[in-house]
Amino acid sequence: MIGVVGAGAWGTALSQMLASDGRELLLWALEDGLADAINAQHRNELFLPSAELARSIRATNDLAVMAQCDTLLMVTPAQHLGSVLDKMQAFPRDLVLCSKGIEQSTGRMMNDVAKEAAPGAEIAVLSGPTFAHEVAAGLPAAVTLACGGGDAQWERLSPQIARPNFRPYYSDDVTGAEIGGAVKNVLAIACGVVEGLQLGQNARNALITRGFAEMLRFGVALGGKPETLNGLCGLGDLVLTCSSTSSRNFSLGKALGEGMSAAEALADKRTVAEGAHTASVLRDLAEKHGVSMPITEAVNALLGGEAARDVVQALLARPLKAEGHDA
Repeated sequence: MIGVVGAGAWGTALSQMLASDGRELLLWALEDGLADAINAQHRNELFLPSAELARSIRATNDLAVMAQCDTLLMVTPAQHLGSVLDKMQAFPRDLVLCSKGIEQSTGRMMNDVAKEAAPGAEIAVLSGPTFAHEVAAGLPAAVTLACGGGDAQWERLSPQIARPNFRPYYSDDVTGAEIGGAVKNVLAIACGVVEGLQLGQNARNALITRGFAEMLRFGVALGGKPETLNGLCGLGDLVLTCSSTSSRNFSLGKALGEGMSAAEALADKRTVAEGAHTASVLRDLAEKHGVSMPITEAVNALLGGEAARDVVQALLARPLKAEGHDA
């Protein structure tokens, strides 16, 4: 049996997709009463009210029960992955990480967090251009499934995860897959600011292109493969997340562009804009590795309270350079 740890919108959507063919699935929910409500109503009214959930999904608030699963998809917010793993007393052979971010307190990628907490498990990363409500509705999607255990792990996992409308593509580049998902969240905030300031499509698409250059520089510096970042979990996820208010990070940026303070925009505790937590640690890691990431620096300035128009003007006033230049 496969299990999903985390009953937010994305965890619920993955559960619905995986149970769409009638297979049993175990879903762990943190919030008081949520597991009982899901079992009774077959809906997650708190995080994904639009989806009627399969009867084969069984929700629980008992983390110990998840050890009976053959495979676990970890879909907790990135900043809480370590604490949730630390509370688990046993792990299956395969842990699939679906959280996109960098641990703010340590600068660790999610796979490093998981390896320390569950040294006996093999780690995979599931990442790509996916909105939860579309996956839950059964609309077609494709993702990267990066397997730290190589071909053998892919052969175990791909039949468990693939569905007619959910197509995973194999990679062995866990680092690249993680970096794509983490960096795109920060860049989506910047694109939301462009929307909030009504700067137009030209500006947003320029920002996506230059942002992808930042993602590629950073990913390669940390050992990721360019072909991974050029794929679904890098460029693909970036384009989707930077183009719609269905993205929580894009919506955060839009609110900042419209004049809302960062504190006000982040006040809704039911949804998590991971880019807000990742931005500062991403900037610090970029400095450590000598990688120029001016858009990331601009997002940090915004989250630090600088006015959106002033930050945009500072970006536009940077020295003119060749497009291929690494800054």
